[in-house]
Amino acid sequence: MADWQVLWTDYGWPLTIIVGQSLALILALLVSLAFLMLADRKIWAAVQLRRGPNVVGAFGLLQSFADLFKLVFKEVVIPAGANKAVFLLAPLVTFTLALASWVVIPVADGWVVADINVGILYIFAISSLGVYGVIMGGWASNSKYPFLGSLRSAAQMVSYEVSIGFVIVTVLMVAGTLNLSGIIEAQRGDLGFLNWYWLPLFPMFVVFFISALAETNRPPFDLPEAESELVAGYQVEYSSTPFLLFMIGELISITLMCALTTILFLGGWLPPFNFAPFTWVPGLVWFVLKVLSVFFMFAMVKAMVPRYRYDQLMRLGWKVFLPLSLAWVVVTAGFLVAFDMAP
Repeated sequence: MADWQVLWTDYGWPLTIIVGQSLALILALLVSLAFLMLADRKIWAAVQLRRGPNVVGAFGLLQSFADLFKLVFKEVVIPAGANKAVFLLAPLVTFTLALASWVVIPVADGWVVADINVGILYIFAISSLGVYGVIMGGWASNSKYPFLGSLRSAAQMVSYEVSIGFVIVTVLMVAGTLNLSGIIEAQRGDLGFLNWYWLPLFPMFVVFFISALAETNRPPFDLPEAESELVAGYQVEYSSTPFLLFMIGELISITLMCALTTILFLGGWLPPFNFAPFTWVPGLVWFVLKVLSVFFMFAMVKAMVPRYRYDQLMRLGWKVFLPLSLAWVVVTAGFLVAFDMAP
């Protein structure tokens, strides 16, 4: 066999498959985000007895695409005193890191770009890096308001990552694996949805859900964009495509948290009942339905819960969630050891 054939077989073809899978995932994700953004606005409008977007396309279905073209074709305005390189790099960092986390998300049995054994650690590392895009954007704008907004956002994200970390540790102890597909398989059982971790780890399920809202700056924890100065936080100086990248990156992170909630607590692609016709439905359909259900809860919280003050936000993270999640780690470990149930 020729050298070029060996190179193609060993490196070229596997790389081509990975690139194709990545492009398909990115395309499906970005198209889905357009309709998720519309759904978010429609749910908010329905709670407030409004119509919501209903002009562009049938029932407003093309509204997100109209917003996309509007932002893409607007002029990119860079403040005179800004550090132009960092200013333009910040939204790209936020967008790229948000997309990178999805390569280890299994959307169905065997449907994952990179099925690595430490997938949950990979996601935790990538999401922790996301704070750099926020800090870079606030600092490079050369203005006090976005800089203060970026510091608030960074403090908020770091604070709630601690609680999320302990929640994940609890799930890992019960599942006995760091592989996301393995965590889903560990929830498979004869009782269907009663085998999923939302039931035995219900307090951690609640903590993870609320911490995910704070981690992604969703209401009622959107303090970086809604403090007393009433400006858009760290992205107040951004316009056009850079602002679009920040917005899409934030929405990708929200969708990632919905997917993680589905994987860690709701059985991933597993059907809720282990008998027909539920077992006839493809795993991808169950996964998407569960992600949409969690996103609906995110949207309802946005529409119904009043915004927190910043001191209340920090108190909840450090004085309530941190001790609670740490105590649950100890209780779970003790229970698994005492009853010899450790995997």
